[in-house]
Amino acid sequence: MSYKSKKEEEKKQEYDTIIKQVKEVLGDKVKEVRLSHRLTTSPSCLVADDHDMGIQMQRLLKAAGQDVSEVKPIFELNPDHQLVHILKAEQNADRFNEWTHILFDQAMLAEGGQLKDPAAFVQRINKLLLELAQ
Repeated sequence: MSYKSKKEEEKKQEYDTIIKQVKEVLGDKVKEVRLSHRLTTSPSCLVADDHDMGIQMQRLLKAAGQDVSEVKPIFELNPDHQLVHILKAEQNADRFNEWTHILFDQAMLAEGGQLKDPAAFVQRINKLLLELAQ
């Protein structure tokens, strides 16, 4: 086993509980939650499974009037990003849920997707900013 793959396996074990918690919080919004080793500056991203249509393609086909079944994305977390460290260290279940949804919604926006509930995203961000300001 190479040094890189050994290090990735150690990270996977370290984050195993968090991955399961995030999957539980997001439920049927995602197909899977896993660590990403390709992200450098982003805390998270959404990717399509090998045989699934990407978010952009789904949106284009829907805009063209095609009937497209919704494909659930894979949610990847960057274990080296500070926001993911904050998520991992969060002991309060409500705040953990809020952080999870914020990271998911940010990843959705970064992929060019649309949020199902933009008002909830804004409320979460405002709540977080108020907590930080105190």
